[in-house]
Amino acid sequence: MALMINADITVLLIDDHQVVRQGLKSALSQSGYLVIGEAASKAEALAQIAHKKPDVIVVDLSLPDGSGLEVVTWARSISQTIGIVVLTLHDDDDHLLACLQAGASAFIVKSAPLHEVIAAVSHAFAAPLSFSATGLGAAIARKKDGFKLTAREMQVLSYLSSGKTSQKIAQELFVSEATVKTHLASVYRKLAVTNRTQALGVALKHGLIN
Repeated sequence: MALMINADITVLLIDDHQVVRQGLKSALSQSGYLVIGEAASKAEALAQIAHKKPDVIVVDLSLPDGSGLEVVTWARSISQTIGIVVLTLHDDDDHLLACLQAGASAFIVKSAPLHEVIAAVSHAFAAPLSFSATGLGAAIARKKDGFKLTAREMQVLSYLSSGKTSQKIAQELFVSEATVKTHLASVYRKLAVTNRTQALGVALKHGLIN
């Protein structure tokens, strides 16, 4: 009976190592998922996603003709319902948070047990826009500290999130508008963005604002 639960959920595997794809295909098939395709490169992945429209993709970050992160970004840009599981050797905060920002549904390292990979696929299908990753909270906390925003910059960012203009923020803080713009420029630089929309997006994803 358990096999029937996932029988209509289609999965595309994207990894340049055939042995990895074979192992994943076997595990997913045994759990009742339907693996409808495999890709060994970014180009193959994009073509198969567009043509086969899988419910879930499982993608490695290291591909011979590009980054799997580009696949994640592209897949999310064309669909808000596709599940995106990143399966990678890169077990670090920068890669995890980059996948979160790109729109992945789950991030899991290749050293994880197969049952955790299956669970990630299940999560990705059920809640494609809800990011799941072991250690996410700790990674966000470390990244938050890593931005090294000053108290005043955090204050300016908070006002920015409420929709206030630079002029209005200046009035609230009893400083000149030029001073506010200087603070904003520093915020943009530290968050590695170029405008307020991008700044708010990064701040939200990393828990700097609510």
